[in-house]
Amino acid sequence: MIYAGTELEKCAANHTALSPVSILKRVERVHPELPAQVHGSIRRNWGEVAQRCKRLASALANHGVSSGDTVALIAPNIPEALECALAIPMLGAVLNANNVRLDAATIAYILEHGEAKALLVDTEFSSMAKEALKQSGRDILVIDIQDTQGPGGERIGALTYDELLAQGDPEFAYTLPNDEWDALALNYTSGTTGRPKGVVYSHRGAWTNTVNNVITWEMPHHPVYLWTLPLFHCNGWCFPWTITLLAGTHVFLRSPKADAIYNAFAGEGVTHLCGAPIIMSMISGAAPQDQREFTQHVKMMTAAAPPPASVIASIEAMGISITHVYGLTEVYGPAVVCAEKPSWRELSVDDRANLKARQGVAYELEEDVRVLNPETGQPVPWDGQTLGEIVFRGNIVMKGYLKEPEETAKAFKDGWFWSGDIAVHHSDGYIEIRDRSKDIIISGGENISSIEVEKALYSHPAVSLAAVVAMPNEKWGEVPCAFVELAEGAEVTEQALLDHAKSKLASFQRPKKVIFGELPKTTTGKIRKNELRDRIRDRS
Repeated sequence: MIYAGTELEKCAANHTALSPVSILKRVERVHPELPAQVHGSIRRNWGEVAQRCKRLASALANHGVSSGDTVALIAPNIPEALECALAIPMLGAVLNANNVRLDAATIAYILEHGEAKALLVDTEFSSMAKEALKQSGRDILVIDIQDTQGPGGERIGALTYDELLAQGDPEFAYTLPNDEWDALALNYTSGTTGRPKGVVYSHRGAWTNTVNNVITWEMPHHPVYLWTLPLFHCNGWCFPWTITLLAGTHVFLRSPKADAIYNAFAGEGVTHLCGAPIIMSMISGAAPQDQREFTQHVKMMTAAAPPPASVIASIEAMGISITHVYGLTEVYGPAVVCAEKPSWRELSVDDRANLKARQGVAYELEEDVRVLNPETGQPVPWDGQTLGEIVFRGNIVMKGYLKEPEETAKAFKDGWFWSGDIAVHHSDGYIEIRDRSKDIIISGGENISSIEVEKALYSHPAVSLAAVVAMPNEKWGEVPCAFVELAEGAEVTEQALLDHAKSKLASFQRPKKVIFGELPKTTTGKIRKNELRDRIRDRS
């Protein structure tokens, strides 16, 4: 082997860890004057943000936080949440950003399970956090974040975020991790049964997806990014680091509302945003008084449930182009994209929207994504009909589940990460989800995709949101039941929707009942089907 000599070994000159920690250093050096943060009246440039991040890392270190320690965060989309994503990894510490809608008992479990050494909490959520700390029994450093744009709340910490920054060194000399495989973040899945699982991200994986976002979305330098996607959701799909890498502007919204989104479009020149289809519906269905004209082209990335083709068509008519992606917490958020082909531009709006509603193909830097038969481990035919389970392999896959070796081994069976999502593989290589494995309805021995039934309902103009779950049935075992949230001002009867579905679906696929009302949703816009199943059980 002529290439095995000592002169070709790795050394400090030719090998460094791949990590988001590298990103801020270059932005501070090259673009310190460019805008970095917009939050109400707050305006900061990259030079100021870099100093704040170094102060934060330095101050946490002075309070005993070091490599491998978990630092928990409970905060909405505010500048401090971004700064935590940039600063905590500087110490080799692990960021645990939590959903602000979780209850105290769940947060208590997370603090205990993740062995949090410090907690930073926005005062809007201090009451919940105080109870969680009590239940966890952990005696940890608590920092109060007092957001001037928020509603305020009780102080429960030893000091405020600003007081903590004042203790830090703006010239703090941070370093890369010793190993790019070191843990960077700990994110808990929003499991519907049992305890949430702690998904651990590596520096290498986060860096890979950070760069992949640029490639997949064809992003330019200096984008203006609107935070409608929660920063705590899969670390904001790695966009805290992506936008920083590009010296872009982070525009924050504590909670997404139609008027605030339009104000950001028109007033801040937003060019990019991410969010679930509910955000798309919020934009396209906004009341006239909430809308404002904007002249720039806007790009939106959406995930969660497959967006209805009708919603894609309506929002693209406004000058907002849609990129549909798919992923899970375990793959750093999105790792599959519905890559648009040039030939699609020649199709009708409806036909193009139907194609863009599919999940698509692997991200450029994800090694492979397939649809396999879960029993044989073999690929399903590319026929658009045969069901299988989506599996992932590559650098954009979690390290594993914290303290759960058996669950990790099960998820990584045969060298793949098994997603639990049921899909088909189309002849053009694109995959399309038919359902979560737990959401498949089995009626009289026939598998029914709840997504297919939902698509049929979404094609009715009165339907804003639809979710289909199994309803017990003496004859068939279970049958589809539809929960429907109507568009503002729309009216339709149950029978009219059933008749509409009749024209779109086979007889065994059609919903047998429609229940109207507001649908329960997660912070990220996903419909809580587990709650709908509970409602069905209560009715039965």
